[in-house]
Amino acid sequence: MHHHDHSHHHGEPSAHREDSARIGWAFWLNFIFTIIEFLGGWLTNSVAIMADAVHDLGDSLSIGLAWYLSKLGHKASTEKYTYGFKRLSLMGAMINGVILVIGSIWVLSEAIPRLYNPEMPMTEGMIGLAILGILVNGFAAYKLHGGHSMNEKVLNWHLIEDAMGWVAVLVVAIVLHFVKWPILDPILSICFTLFILINVVRYVVQTMSLFLQGVPDLATRNAISNALLGIQHVEEIHHVHFWSLDGEQHVLTAHVVINCAIDNKKLRLLKQEVHARLSPFGLAHTTIEFELPGEPCRDESDHLHAHSHHHEHEEIR
Repeated sequence: MHHHDHSHHHGEPSAHREDSARIGWAFWLNFIFTIIEFLGGWLTNSVAIMADAVHDLGDSLSIGLAWYLSKLGHKASTEKYTYGFKRLSLMGAMINGVILVIGSIWVLSEAIPRLYNPEMPMTEGMIGLAILGILVNGFAAYKLHGGHSMNEKVLNWHLIEDAMGWVAVLVVAIVLHFVKWPILDPILSICFTLFILINVVRYVVQTMSLFLQGVPDLATRNAISNALLGIQHVEEIHHVHFWSLDGEQHVLTAHVVINCAIDNKKLRLLKQEVHARLSPFGLAHTTIEFELPGEPCRDESDHLHAHSHHHEHEEIR
């Protein structure tokens, strides 16, 4: 039984172009601003601004990648890449994660020594940059605000987070302007950097698990198994493989064992029932194999590892 859903390829090319244009806008705004920031951090002698520059660089990369992949991800599958190009977004996330980790380590190497002999940053420059940062990120977030795609929602959140980061820089800059506590600057930058690192590590671990074709969500997997086991005449299921192309589009294959003799009419009803039970899960690709009574399983060799339902049935009989 093979069932494909092509509906998402048609119907909204204009919406898609708009989504691409919006992301493009946000990318250029952010990217140019990131360059200004690195220069600003260097000129104002502020590691907090450097840390925020790394954060913004990461977001520019995510946005650039999302922009490129939103164009590429819609490419249809080819003979060689039969699943299409959805997984590129995972690869992008990995590369992005690595860049952010390197950036964060660099900022920490600058900031930690400054805790011992803090230098006073140029507060006027910091205040100016922070106000600019709030405006740029706020505007970019506003541009992406109308987006519905997962991509845009995530990016929008990134931009809001950036604006919040600049609010923190602004507060510190104003405090420093009136009170000579230069140690606030490295402290803020270390806080930023640890925040980035924790998020990135979480993200990279998740991406790795999807790369290794891990089950995207155990609860969903169990719900799918139970839905299939609930069908009349289904004795057991095994070789349930459930994995994800990009974290949103899932793939399922399974062997379903039937406990009674079956003719064409009954098989058709069975397939309809399987289709009905699986449709709530919104799977992108499904392949279901039916095994008839007394028929040996083709993939027997790894049979024992791959299934969990067998033994329960053994005991009941």
